[in-house]
Amino acid sequence: MLSEKTIRYSHEFASVFLGVDALYRAHPDGDHIGLVIMNLAEGAITPTRFADIDQALTHLLDLQYRSVDLPEPDRRLFYQQLCHTTASILKWLRDGLPFPDRIRDFLHLDGIPPSASDLDSFRTQMQSLLTDMGYHGDLRAQCAEWEKRNRVPPDEVKQVMEVLLDEGWERTHRLISIPATKDDGLSVVTLSSDHFNARCDYRTRIVAINIDPVITRPALKHLVVHEAYPGHYVQFKIRQTHYHNGTGTAEALFSMLKSPSSCLFEGLADSGMHLLEWFEGDDDRFIMLMNRYQAGIAAAASWRLHHLGLAHDDVRNWLRDQALIGGEAWVSHRMGYISPKQRGMHIWSYWKGEPILTSVWERIAVDDRPVFLDYLFGRLHSPQTVHMFEQNQSH
Repeated sequence: MLSEKTIRYSHEFASVFLGVDALYRAHPDGDHIGLVIMNLAEGAITPTRFADIDQALTHLLDLQYRSVDLPEPDRRLFYQQLCHTTASILKWLRDGLPFPDRIRDFLHLDGIPPSASDLDSFRTQMQSLLTDMGYHGDLRAQCAEWEKRNRVPPDEVKQVMEVLLDEGWERTHRLISIPATKDDGLSVVTLSSDHFNARCDYRTRIVAINIDPVITRPALKHLVVHEAYPGHYVQFKIRQTHYHNGTGTAEALFSMLKSPSSCLFEGLADSGMHLLEWFEGDDDRFIMLMNRYQAGIAAAASWRLHHLGLAHDDVRNWLRDQALIGGEAWVSHRMGYISPKQRGMHIWSYWKGEPILTSVWERIAVDDRPVFLDYLFGRLHSPQTVHMFEQNQSH
């Protein structure tokens, strides 16, 4: 349970953050997507009006100073980080900020790109697994054959996804109580020509699947756990329920793109297969390795584009050379996602999130996992506040 002092503080922060979001949207270097890409508190929290960036920075400095008096150690750290991130975004708009610093100051992750050895390690692991599964040839040939065997035709994606969603709900509800009935869950729509593989529109209860890339059944299962259960739908549902019960913080009703919570928002969703223990065989193990590899090459491509300043076409060609499944559409959509300077750093949330969370999950005692799940889903987290749970359990 969070203290009343922290919940009151969260409402004040949320009001200030919405005011900063308005400044960001109006700034020439901002964008229409904004800092708050979904606001489930619409109408309940009034944005603070700021005349300019300097006035907003003054408010944030005061909020950061007062966060040290919050009773919960993890909330003290989280709000200090959130204030630092928000101030850094404003300073970026005003003065500029190098790409590695945006990763560090916005997401609270190291600003280091995936190395060649990182990517080679994933390729080696995938080739070893595929060889054990009976696939022949080099890695590219093995991946092509794997994709061919596991492909779901575009006109069957919706039906297969619906079956997987049903099982995902049941497995998740056994792990953590979903404060809703199944008819509140997500419906499937398919789409084309978008920069996302899939997205959860919590407001309309829709999960949209992009059928341009080649899609496999194991990949659809991953999208179920990421976008729906126990991923984004469950995250939003529990946050919203806590807020309306008076036990949750106000900023937890925001989906924030540049935030210390971004890494764990994506990491918790990407860890769904581990949390549910939903591995039916080597195909599922392969797609987990492939997901990590794809996040790595996308982050490396973003680094080449935004830090090294390589030409867009050169980066696209590099990404195409590295990609092993998904086809040309996957390359096109990843480039579309990482190309805007306002969003290029967000791919680090996918690259770092799952291994951070999974490593903690695997180290803590099985008896501590229910409490850890409440801690994860009940409040927003940065990479550092997730580790605080593990540290507290060891004392």
